[in-house]
Amino acid sequence: MNRARTVSPWLPTAPCTPGRCAPHPGPGSATVRPLLAVVRLVTGLGVVLTGLLLAHLAVPLPAAARRSLVRHWCRAVIRAFGVRLRITGAAPAAPTGPLLVVANHISWLDIPLVAAVLPGRMLAKREVRAWPVLGALAALGGTLFIDRDRLRTLPELVRTMTQALAAGGRVIVFPEGSTWCGRAGGAFRPAAFQAALDASAAVQPVRLEYRPIGPAAFVGDDPLGASLWRIAAAGGLTAEIRILDPISIVQYPDRRSLARAAQYAVTGDSASKVRAIQAVQRAVASDSANRPSSSVHQWDNSSPAAVSSSRTPA
Repeated sequence: MNRARTVSPWLPTAPCTPGRCAPHPGPGSATVRPLLAVVRLVTGLGVVLTGLLLAHLAVPLPAAARRSLVRHWCRAVIRAFGVRLRITGAAPAAPTGPLLVVANHISWLDIPLVAAVLPGRMLAKREVRAWPVLGALAALGGTLFIDRDRLRTLPELVRTMTQALAAGGRVIVFPEGSTWCGRAGGAFRPAAFQAALDASAAVQPVRLEYRPIGPAAFVGDDPLGASLWRIAAAGGLTAEIRILDPISIVQYPDRRSLARAAQYAVTGDSASKVRAIQAVQRAVASDSANRPSSSVHQWDNSSPAAVSSSRTPA
């Protein structure tokens, strides 16, 4: 997540601002009575704190049991804040191999929303570690923290992600690198996709949506406390996670083409689709020049996930 602060030119930033993109009440928004909002806020923070206090008890449990606890706890957090959860698409029942989960990024709510369906090790900015309660909980959950002000640490982070995936785990990434208002989005940064290639891990794209979008958006210099209150006071807020078809890495020559294919799957950005097709075609042409008997792969569906010859299990 990002409260936009340009420190280095390579850092991703979004033009979204709290006043323009996160109005409350905004278009189509409703609010609940202040007393109910207070109850939601206290209950939500209480559920988060309970998870922090009890997290160490889950450490000795089998991995499947820990994942189940994480799913139930994250759903409890979402419900406590008065947010309705909607899941579309078929989520993998249990992980049978490495999986890089990638999603668009709108709010801090994205973290429990994804973990409520596909729990795994999150990638978050270093500043999250300093957040009261939530930072400690993230660290206990195995979150991987990225120092976005120090580009030279990125290769080591990719190696750590690769190791986590190679061990058969899930890593969850928001490759836009910054929160957006949901009405627009940023380009998927390719670094995390190198870990999927190095670990031979499938990519699981998911799309996150909130209705109404205004109260959920956590953008720019928006204080966390203000965002918590907007969500607790929102009426009829629904969070939806769409589980899309997994993307096999076998037909993508590099991390950039894989990132563009994932971006198209999540956002429907046609420019990303075109660039991904061109990268695959270049790789095929290069392979054909060196190996006359090589086959030619074609993009035969409107979704980049369809390039995969089969669904890759999670």
